[in-house]
Amino acid sequence: MSTRPRTRRWRLALLAALVAVMIVPMQAQASSNGLAPVRRATARFHRVEKAIEAGYQLGYHGLVTGCIAHPTDGAMGYHYFNWDLIDNPEIDPLAPEGLVYAPGPNGQLRLVAVEWVVPQTVWEDAGNVEPPTVLGEELHILNPALGWYIEHAWVWYDNPSGVFADWNPRVSCP
Repeated sequence: MSTRPRTRRWRLALLAALVAVMIVPMQAQASSNGLAPVRRATARFHRVEKAIEAGYQLGYHGLVTGCIAHPTDGAMGYHYFNWDLIDNPEIDPLAPEGLVYAPGPNGQLRLVAVEWVVPQTVWEDAGNVEPPTVLGEELHILNPALGWYIEHAWVWYDNPSGVFADWNPRVSCP
């Protein structure tokens, strides 16, 4: 009797168990932070073509067009922004202004995070004094040259630095 079918089943079972071990903590982390509704709202954007159909475009007015990386803290990836949402000071947790895609090993893009974005001038022109918040998290200005309040949520890819961290050490740019 050949052991090949048994070995293949064993390997498939091991692979399924490893995938479950990786996904379950990420889903639990997203649920514990109130991010499960964000995951449901953005699930349709796993294919970047669907994001483009919904009005998201690579970069923002010629800015942030490449894969964004930090020299020591990891990377974010490619940002697809919805300009209409960015130019509106309202923040809807279920309609993030940005979708972040990491490059895969074969060049394909994988949805890894969402990003809420409000230009500081748009926020202040609307009469706001305090920084905006989303899901209890205060948006911050990462790059003063851009002047955007931002907040990331790594709802589709585990980030050892934290679900709301800007940089993910597990993401890299080509």
